[in-house]
Amino acid sequence: MSENTTTEVLVGGAVLALALGFLVYASNATGMQKSSAGSYELTASFRSVEGISVGTDVRLAGVKIGTITDLELNSATFRADARFTVREGIELPDDSAILISSEGLLGGNYVEILPGGSPFNFEPGDEIEDTQGSVSLISLLMKFVSGSSEGDAP
Repeated sequence: MSENTTTEVLVGGAVLALALGFLVYASNATGMQKSSAGSYELTASFRSVEGISVGTDVRLAGVKIGTITDLELNSATFRADARFTVREGIELPDDSAILISSEGLLGGNYVEILPGGSPFNFEPGDEIEDTQGSVSLISLLMKFVSGSSEGDAP
């Protein structure tokens, strides 16, 4: 009886250690850690932030370089103000653009930075002014189905 109890305790300990290891691995692989050390913050104002939320990836050339840290409505401009972090060591030209992109029809949205060509770079706390909000897939499909376009004239 004592031998079975010892075996059960050892197997239970191994299962708990394996579960803890998997949790740590999953946290690191998905970027769930909330560390903002080694990063700086920028802001942008969008017409629409539909499809993104706090924690959404910020990417440059398809590589994650930061995350959205705050989204709030600006009651003076009626635009969505976003704060996001950029990994330290990545210097963005001050004429860069930022837009909300989709990974595909069934994929999620992310924030994409398109670097400019200016010799001057953003400083921490600066605002990216060249923005493009999310495009509603439903409104695009409705335009396609109805056959209308903005360029049609009677």
